[in-house]
Amino acid sequence: MPNSFIVNTRSLQIGKRFSALNADEELEIGNVYVFFPMNRVNSLVKAADMGALLLVANSSAKRIARAGVRILPDSGSDMQSNEKSVAPPKLNLDDIEEFTTPEFKRIMSISR
Repeated sequence: MPNSFIVNTRSLQIGKRFSALNADEELEIGNVYVFFPMNRVNSLVKAADMGALLLVANSSAKRIARAGVRILPDSGSDMQSNEKSVAPPKLNLDDIEEFTTPEFKRIMSISR
């Protein structure tokens, strides 16, 4: 018996149930998937779950930026030495309804 299940992050919505992938379902390129413990399979997605994902994604993005890894496809032209490098865009959660709830703000203030 498995002890975890996989969820496509696009299906995660606060207050909705986890939508676990079937065992025979193939993963799609370009999607982000997360493992959750099996005891959460029938529970609701909480703001804390989304906050944890945000923190992991943010730290991963910083690690990739420090390593100088390019995520977007290269256009084929090399960057000129006189061109300024563009900083990656910062994640803004103000426009996302699930991240403006008082519960999420409280969790984020505690985790800092």
